[in-house]
Amino acid sequence: MNARLEAVERLEARIGYVFKDRALLERALTHASVGDGAKKTEDNEVLEFVGDRVLGLVVAEGLAQRHPKAKEGELAPLLNGLVSRETCARVAREIDLGPALRMSTSASKIGGRERGSILAGACEALIAALYKDGGLDVARDVITRLWAEAFEIGPKSRRDSKTQLQEWAQGAGRPLPSYEVVGRTGPDHAPTFTVQVSVQGVEPVRAEGRSRQEAEKSAARAMLDREGQK
Repeated sequence: MNARLEAVERLEARIGYVFKDRALLERALTHASVGDGAKKTEDNEVLEFVGDRVLGLVVAEGLAQRHPKAKEGELAPLLNGLVSRETCARVAREIDLGPALRMSTSASKIGGRERGSILAGACEALIAALYKDGGLDVARDVITRLWAEAFEIGPKSRRDSKTQLQEWAQGAGRPLPSYEVVGRTGPDHAPTFTVQVSVQGVEPVRAEGRSRQEAEKSAARAMLDREGQK
């Protein structure tokens, strides 16, 4: 058995589910860089789109069950954080999804298996594959287990990262942070934005997100974490 097939078996063991439809699993793990022209291979972008919606439903249900007295305004930012590309990429790394991906040699050589946006998209595609292969109950079970730690965050335990960064910069006597979109990739239905945040006297930080706002929040959080501002 080759290394990638072994990685796929390890992935199934980590998520606790063995696929009946192996072709569906392969599609979920296939990056858009595989194949070209008339030989273009069916990739995971449409599954990624579906998986995002399945994840959102399951997370919304979970938050409502855990915080039945919370206001919508308290739950919305939690939902956004739990379904963010940052969180999906973190889960993908925890289940060692990268080695199981199918991608072109060139994409792999430039670090595609560790790129946050690729891992996040594949994680969402895997969720869609779970939903299509085993139904909503299977997808819900896997998501609930893989997101268990993230669910522990309470509705009032963390302020918005952009607000925190602004307060930190002002407290240090610096001008307000500035945000710049430095890249956009992916299809129109599932774009990935790259944003750079800058604070005077501090090295800029870049982060990705499925919207400009999400990317800005991820960049702000990354800078706060780097500077030891938890």
